[in-house]
Amino acid sequence: MTIQHDNGFNRIMMIMRQLRAPGGCPWDAEQTHASLKRYLLEEAYEVIEAIDSGSDSLLQEELGDLLLQPVFHAAIAEERGAFTMEQVMATLADKLIRRHPHVFGDQEISDSAAQVANWEKIKKEEKGAERRSALSGIPPHLPALMKAQKISEKASRVGFDWEHVDQVMAKVLEELHEFEEAMAQGSQERMEAELGDLLFAIANLGRFLTLDPEEALRKTINRFQTRFNHIENRLHADGRQLQETSLEEMEQLWQEAKKMEFSLPVGGK
Repeated sequence: MTIQHDNGFNRIMMIMRQLRAPGGCPWDAEQTHASLKRYLLEEAYEVIEAIDSGSDSLLQEELGDLLLQPVFHAAIAEERGAFTMEQVMATLADKLIRRHPHVFGDQEISDSAAQVANWEKIKKEEKGAERRSALSGIPPHLPALMKAQKISEKASRVGFDWEHVDQVMAKVLEELHEFEEAMAQGSQERMEAELGDLLFAIANLGRFLTLDPEEALRKTINRFQTRFNHIENRLHADGRQLQETSLEEMEQLWQEAKKMEFSLPVGGK
């Protein structure tokens, strides 16, 4: 098969079909919807990493890698007569038009919040009896903090929410106190439950302040890694190991790394 050098999905789909055809790539031919699940998640996170890097060339590359996943799934589905990539795109186009009646129709909305409410209303009408709960429609395998945020968002849309951020903060402190009580009791089961309640309350606080708890934690993890690597590198430069360094000295190097993040001199304020 000769691959034409035109742009767009036609060329990509032709390449994928050849990869999965007899005489193509054995690995590609062996893949199934289930076997590809892990790669879909990995590629999505690599796109996030590219966005954080600020590199357009890297983002372009990673978006291509992410795009490969729906192409792969569509090719597998096409082989078994389920649907084609063209049908996937047509379904998406129809959905975008249907869910934006203020753009493609004569409906008027006041702001983005009104559009979110209208989007949810249209989704509910589309799904009909499939969604009986106000909390329906959240993917079960989302990261826990992200799922907590989405569940609390959906609950808030039907009025199940606090009125002021002080109430949310009070709930966080209440859950922290209950976790401390569980620690004092020494019950592993109760500690786990109370830790979950505390994390859920913190996710709610983030939502209330329009902060993404998943993103906030991810950035904290990145900062921790950067600071810890600084400690390792400084000690390595002196020919020393972490195991032979006092906690006090490691803390000093940690604070040094924090100041470097904000482009301050080591002795600055």
